[in-house]
Amino acid sequence: MAEENKKKGNQINIELSEEISEGTYSNLAIISHSNSEFVLDFVRIVPNVQKAKVKSRIILSPEHAKRLHKALADNINKYEAQNGKIRESSQPPFPPMNFTPTAKA
Repeated sequence: MAEENKKKGNQINIELSEEISEGTYSNLAIISHSNSEFVLDFVRIVPNVQKAKVKSRIILSPEHAKRLHKALADNINKYEAQNGKIRESSQPPFPPMNFTPTAKA
């Protein structure tokens, strides 16, 4: 019985609404940070449109940002093991990635 309760204590029920399950497409992520949080802005850039919109903003603690980094690296490694290396474009990214976001959290 104690073992059963221990297993249940490590489980989390996660609810996914229909709206959220559809997802949001993003082709640019802007990441900024302060001493207490990381801010990830997910943007969709559309060709021939001058203004791009932030579609989602996620704010993480530094500890959780590091866990996300490790989990993403692990999943990329697994993906490439199954599907081959992800090809990176030889063209420079658009927009150029040599800017510093001015937003403050």
